[in-house]
Amino acid sequence: MAKKDLYDASKIVVLDQLDAVRKRPAMYIGDTNSYGLHHMVIELVDNAIDEALAGYCDRIIIVLHKDGSVTIDDNGRGIPVDMHKSGKPALEVIMTTLHSGGKFDQKSYKVAGGLHGVGLAVVNALSEKAKVEVHRDGSIYEQEYKQGKATTDLKKKGKTNRTGTIITFKSDTEIFSDTKFNLQRLLKKFRQSAFLNGGITILVKDERNQEDRTVKEKYLPRSFTLYFEHGIKSYIRSLNKGEKPLHKTFYTHQEIDNVDVEVALQYIDDTQENVFAFANNIHNVEGGTHLTGFRTALTKSLNDYLNSISTEKEKDVKLTGDDVREGLTAVISVKLADPQFEGQTKIKLNNPEATQAVRKIVEQQLKIYLEENPKDAKSLISRTILASKARKAAKAAREAVVRKGALEGSTLPGKLADCTTKDPTQSEIFIVEGDSAGGSAKQGRDRYTQAILPLFGKPINSEKYRIDKVLQNEKLKDLIIALGCGIGETLNLEKLRYHKIILMADADVDGAHIVTLYLTLFFRHLKPIIEKGYLYIAQPPLFNVEVSKDESYWVKDEAEHEKLLQELKMKGKKPKSIQRFKGLGEMNAEELGETTMNPDNRTIKKVTIEDAEEANKTFDILMGNDVQPRKKFIQANAKRAELDI
Repeated sequence: MAKKDLYDASKIVVLDQLDAVRKRPAMYIGDTNSYGLHHMVIELVDNAIDEALAGYCDRIIIVLHKDGSVTIDDNGRGIPVDMHKSGKPALEVIMTTLHSGGKFDQKSYKVAGGLHGVGLAVVNALSEKAKVEVHRDGSIYEQEYKQGKATTDLKKKGKTNRTGTIITFKSDTEIFSDTKFNLQRLLKKFRQSAFLNGGITILVKDERNQEDRTVKEKYLPRSFTLYFEHGIKSYIRSLNKGEKPLHKTFYTHQEIDNVDVEVALQYIDDTQENVFAFANNIHNVEGGTHLTGFRTALTKSLNDYLNSISTEKEKDVKLTGDDVREGLTAVISVKLADPQFEGQTKIKLNNPEATQAVRKIVEQQLKIYLEENPKDAKSLISRTILASKARKAAKAAREAVVRKGALEGSTLPGKLADCTTKDPTQSEIFIVEGDSAGGSAKQGRDRYTQAILPLFGKPINSEKYRIDKVLQNEKLKDLIIALGCGIGETLNLEKLRYHKIILMADADVDGAHIVTLYLTLFFRHLKPIIEKGYLYIAQPPLFNVEVSKDESYWVKDEAEHEKLLQELKMKGKKPKSIQRFKGLGEMNAEELGETTMNPDNRTIKKVTIEDAEEANKTFDILMGNDVQPRKKFIQANAKRAELDI
């Protein structure tokens, strides 16, 4: 019998607070990859934003340095430097102790985003080195740290006529697999912060060497000034850029029952809802009580106004929540003293008082807006009535299709070559462009796990049509039936028949266009499939380079082809033949199966929605009805376009 280890008090290890952070960093910043790395910067900027919310800061500077370090400089009050009751300067306590700070008693900060007192200490613990410079009470104070521990005493180093805190840190390569920052990712967050806090100036400077910037970043300026005097009204204008607004922006900002409520909304000529909810500047992806209050108020206000202007014949018109949200762009921002979130990621607000506060203010102010702006009110009401009629027509069309059994799994499309297994976790379906490629794919597949659905030609642009028109299109209807999970409001992922849906088209412009059309369908009407990570794009090779009978290479694109030829030349080898494939149909079944379908050899890219706001905007521009924004987008991006499909 194996000897058992003695388990007693001697085996219990108590880690120092910041050693515990270094041991399990993902508990505090999400992960040790890109998300966690960028979260460190965001934590410190959020601290500066909290100073702004308290009324002491109106300027924040972020600098990305050549050595990989980052500086966050604010003109707030400056972190306290006097002696704490622990016997250490307050600054050192905050930098080295979890759950320390001035946000617990609501005296120093009435509202704040970071309420747990872990942000600054965690960043310090996960940094190779950090330095804090405090400007306070006419003097400059400085202290340095390494991996969470102070390496110098707090020093007074001169006089100053300003106040604020300057923190510079360099993330620790022992913790992070990649320490390169993505400027675009940070800019997105900082721009959002500037929108939510109108009147604050956020300066972003990139001093890194050109080789340390991504391909797209190389075309960006080296500095940005983010300032939006009109706050979330400017945010609405940004979100609706390139769209056709139906009325001037509704805006209100009031405080009730200790809840600060700020709301802006505008309807556009579109079928999608685009709503963002924030609590203490934190984006609540799944909404929460403030969003519930807003939606309730919006539906009631528009119904009340419709009833007040309707004739007796029209009194029976009843707008639903879906009707009033179609074409809506809105930003809801609340600020509370003690926000309660669902989960550590703060994706949903749970404060019940937020529901009533938002509802009262929006109902009251929207009523006034509609009465004082009859022309805008008429456009807005006409839009929602049209949405109601379209919704009923779409529902009737969908129900007619369902009655015929067309969306049920029992009536699968004739072109579908299904796989043997019925376990969706093992099943994958290839949506293949063209009957010819579909034939090769059917022969080259693994019949047990791989299904093939050939769809010839281009489907309709589902950006321009409602769901009833989508269901009438044979190509898209066949795809929806094959997936088995329904569409739109009837979508049920538990019925999805495949957990890998792979779009496979030619590696040319037409193929890219077809993929984009299918992506539009998924983005608009089947978004949960993308969010679950079930949608992929195949990467068929563009070249086959044969050197000898025993040596050949499959190459995915022109760049890789040129690189391979250079490498072969350096080795003194000369290609025997080079074959370029114009389409999937030119490959035989064995070639297609081995290069594009075999899980051991293939390359497939998962489709993700890292930023629904930007994705939504891009789809609107590229696939919408308005030509002018699309023309401007192409002109602006043509020189730096990257085909990443």
